Amino acid sequence: MTGAEWAALLFVATAMSFTPGPNTTLAAALGANHGLRHAMRFVLGVPVGWGVAVVACTLGLGALLQAAPVLRGFIQWAGVGYMLWLAWRLAESARLAAGDPERFDVGFAQGVLLQFVNIKAWILALVVSVGWIIRGDATWMRLAQVLPVLMLFALASNFTYAWVGSALRRWLVQGSRLLVFNRLLALLLAGTALWMALA
Repeated sequence: MTGAEWAALLFVATAMSFTPGPNTTLAAALGANHGLRHAMRFVLGVPVGWGVAVVACTLGLGALLQAAPVLRGFIQWAGVGYMLWLAWRLAESARLAAGDPERFDVGFAQGVLLQFVNIKAWILALVVSVGWIIRGDATWMRLAQVLPVLMLFALASNFTYAWVGSALRRWLVQGSRLLVFNRLLALLLAGTALWMALA
């Protein structure tokens, strides 16, 4: 790839990875509620799911989603429902993790699967696959170059948000701060779901 293509890819990867969204919101919430070590299960799941989505779009699944409104609508509404459910669970969590099975928690599998019900992730995977990977005869070489960069950015952004959340744990444990924090993040997650519903 040319220097201009790399610069554009890095700009897009930074913008899509580090701006708040469902992945980063959940990473911050998990860091705050459970600590960084526990949040790493979800943090590691996000780039794996994202990587699979990019490969799937490169193989043609993204084009199928664009051509099949019913399938696209199913993914969109499944994602909206799942994110609203996560937002509700997060909004109800008022104490730090202490072995309570009812507390808010998501792990590696949810980090992977969240990418498949996030229509925004599919659209971005399609844009990246068409804009940087499926160009000319070197598709697999380009995929081998682009995919690790995208996964690294996804890992770095979610790790950063989880670290910030975990750094706030001592402050959040006082009074009702954790409940307020969780409800603000739940509101952001619900807002993202609403955006997905209207997009």
